[in-house]
Amino acid sequence: MEQKKISKLRQSGILVHPTSFPGPYGIGDLGKGAYNFIDFLKEAGQTLWQCLPLGPTGFGDSPYQSFSAFAGQPLIISPEKLADLELLSKEDLENIPEWDMDHVDYGPLIIYKTGLLKKAYARFRHTPTILLLDEFRAFCQENEYWLTDYALFMALKDAHDGKAWTEWDSKYKFLTAPAKAAILEELKDSVDYYRFVQYIFFKQWHEFRAYAHAVGIQIIGDIPIFVSPDSADVWANPELFQLDKDGYPTVVAGVPPDYFSATGQLWGNPLYDWEAHKKSHYEWWIRRIRHQLTLTDLLRIDHFRGFEAYWAIPYGEETAVGGQWKKGPGADFFDHILKAFDGSLPIIAEDLGVITPAVKALRDNYDLPGMRILQFAFDDIRDNDYLPYNYIENCVCYTGTHDNDTTQGWYRKASPESQDKVRRYLSCDGRNVHWDFIRLAMGSVAKYVLFPLQDVFGLDSEGRMNTPGTGQGNWTWRYRPEQLNSGTAAYLKELSELFGRNRYSNAERQPELPMAAQPEQTPLPTDKSAENEEVRTS
Repeated sequence: MEQKKISKLRQSGILVHPTSFPGPYGIGDLGKGAYNFIDFLKEAGQTLWQCLPLGPTGFGDSPYQSFSAFAGQPLIISPEKLADLELLSKEDLENIPEWDMDHVDYGPLIIYKTGLLKKAYARFRHTPTILLLDEFRAFCQENEYWLTDYALFMALKDAHDGKAWTEWDSKYKFLTAPAKAAILEELKDSVDYYRFVQYIFFKQWHEFRAYAHAVGIQIIGDIPIFVSPDSADVWANPELFQLDKDGYPTVVAGVPPDYFSATGQLWGNPLYDWEAHKKSHYEWWIRRIRHQLTLTDLLRIDHFRGFEAYWAIPYGEETAVGGQWKKGPGADFFDHILKAFDGSLPIIAEDLGVITPAVKALRDNYDLPGMRILQFAFDDIRDNDYLPYNYIENCVCYTGTHDNDTTQGWYRKASPESQDKVRRYLSCDGRNVHWDFIRLAMGSVAKYVLFPLQDVFGLDSEGRMNTPGTGQGNWTWRYRPEQLNSGTAAYLKELSELFGRNRYSNAERQPELPMAAQPEQTPLPTDKSAENEEVRTS
């Protein structure tokens, strides 16, 4: 199918993670629910879809704390597509547990999905088709630069009952080449299982991405600037991080105290040894970005300001208070990245929070679009950079992000002064503030506009994806298939056309049509306990 030409000047779309897709297997996956979502985007006249990081998650289930900066999330592999490849039988997909359709329950889900993947691997190992076997070998060869280290890391985690690599037997922590070869042979079956799972993930993802491209949908990915301490990246490349002789960080990442937190934020990620990266001409980073761009079309880099300067906190501190600012790689890093990508940087800079003139200069020098959040525009009722009349064209406007409450939830908990400014600024009564915010974003000068799917549905706080600073109850939200309805799609499409986004250039005048009515929201069970949460965000 020929790919449709879409505007690169004014685009809009939806933010939602694949784990939120509907489906019968306890978590969103790359099966029917994913393809139905792309069909909805097409029907709604949208051309962008943004997801969260796609890596395999560990403790806490956060996509921002992954076992690898390169590997894919096994939990979103579609069992039905495994059955299409005859890697699972009809019987394997019978007696599906009765999952919560509105939230992911990661504990039992991991056990269930891992069981299916191991059945698929056993069938592949014993009765592989020639086509799949050839594809698997080619995939392993093309991805050798990260795949073997990741598969061995995961096999060793299994052998150590899931412990962090810093707690492994000393002979496994820092491997010589001969020791690595011997352990690869010793754990061959387990290593090959993890290779197989990645082959299946990438096979399903590339098929899905091709489907999205065929109907004119571009995918925006997301990568955290830092990696998890318990990851294949740190274990296999200790020389690229500030570690001691035992593999523990000497300093860790976070942000300093500010208006929102008297003790700052202690993230705990190991910090890069930027001098080591510079000596290698940033090879690891170039591979990371290039690899992620085989999955997506643009990349949002979380905590962009860390490239200019980062907050270094001594390892072992209980808060972020004792940290200090250290200079990042700055322009030297982006010069190398720019050269590696032939002068094009398909990157969105996450530049939220307190941003210095030096950070803005770094962003603007490479023409990187920054982020504007509409909820932030009304948190502070004074004039501020998040109000649309202060936007520049080269930015991305969001109603909110995965770290914010839903727009309905935010408005309900906002101060009376903030609510009053919303009503006066948007000339609205606040009852449909989610659509008012989407309309405001659409009409702004921002090149890109994105809104969480929860705002399209008009959900209250029960739809929130993440509450920063909390360790439980996050990353679980899912929607139901009936919520993607034609009325919502029609209204979104007409808003997009009205404000010159996605399908038509300014030179192409379209016939004037009456606006579709704002869609009725599908009532679903809600968690009323969420109404009493303290959910203000920074």
